[in-house]
Amino acid sequence: MINPIVEILNSKSLRLAAAVICLLTILITTASAAHLESLKIPPVPADNPQTPEKIELGKRLFFDRRLSGDGTMSCVTCHDPETGYSDRLAISLSYPTTKNWRNSPSLINTAYNDPLFWDGRAKSLEEQALFPMMSAFEMNQNLDFLEEELKGVPEYVDAFQKVFGREITRQRIAMALASFERTIVSRNAPLDKYLDGDNTALTPEQKKGYEIFTGKGKCAQCHTGANFTNNKFYNIGVPENSVLINDPRVTATMRFTAKVSGYKEYRSLTEDPGRYLVTKDKKDWKAFKTPGLRELALTYPYMHNGVFETIDDVIEFFNRGGGVDKNKTPLLAPLNLSDAEKRAIRAFLLEALKGDVTVVKMPDVP
Repeated sequence: MINPIVEILNSKSLRLAAAVICLLTILITTASAAHLESLKIPPVPADNPQTPEKIELGKRLFFDRRLSGDGTMSCVTCHDPETGYSDRLAISLSYPTTKNWRNSPSLINTAYNDPLFWDGRAKSLEEQALFPMMSAFEMNQNLDFLEEELKGVPEYVDAFQKVFGREITRQRIAMALASFERTIVSRNAPLDKYLDGDNTALTPEQKKGYEIFTGKGKCAQCHTGANFTNNKFYNIGVPENSVLINDPRVTATMRFTAKVSGYKEYRSLTEDPGRYLVTKDKKDWKAFKTPGLRELALTYPYMHNGVFETIDDVIEFFNRGGGVDKNKTPLLAPLNLSDAEKRAIRAFLLEALKGDVTVVKMPDVP
């Protein structure tokens, strides 16, 4: 027969053990979420190693307007080195007579991102490179035609033979572009030096901002690691950009994208469904990728629809606890930051994360 006192003690012990495990899990998760690192060498896939020749080929393709259907657009159109490898527009430029529907993400440090795009539909830079070319509202290029077009350029034929030892294909075009894009990085930011042990690298105000970022502000729950993103997706209640959402061309693009994504109710869409179009999971409705935060001073406006013009707008948005949406992530709550704390976190975001960005000059495009 079991001693009832022993049974009670065992029951209490089990509850205590469960509580301890729960607490440890929370502490470990929190510590992991708040972990920031200095930037290291970008990862490179084994099946597409970097070589100087491949990077140079990718750079030439990046600037080549042949990649668009009518020869007016190149990758640089929306990812200009002069504007932080973005275009500083609320939504990206588009193919003539069409309108895009999302903001053009900066390519700075995109080598560290997985997955890519605001909705995470691409798993690699190689896969990502082909999407804008094929898109009816971006570059509107037929990839079969592009292959033949580039095969008619002797300089490209020679370059692909030297780099790949084979003829021009869409996959190798993407591999060359991805290799070049992996060189677009921001290094040696004050925060990198600070995290590597230089306690003088940040000003007192930037240090205060760092403390808020990793503490009271709870920013590092999602903006973590070396590139300040956990590469996950959240609905934070970003408001629709009323100027854009009421444009019938934007609506047409949104509904077209939903249609080809297999969303049956595409004709009734009045808001961007976000990652839902990729996963078809209701929890991903209006969820967008956590962006990296390096070089924020260069990459305005902010959010997937460019609705916030300045970093101050973004800080105010999060200080309020995000937007109003019944499906908004529970991670957000009002922060009650003082004006001094807002200034400190602004200094941290705009100054401590500003480093040496890869400088690219216009190559000789054949």
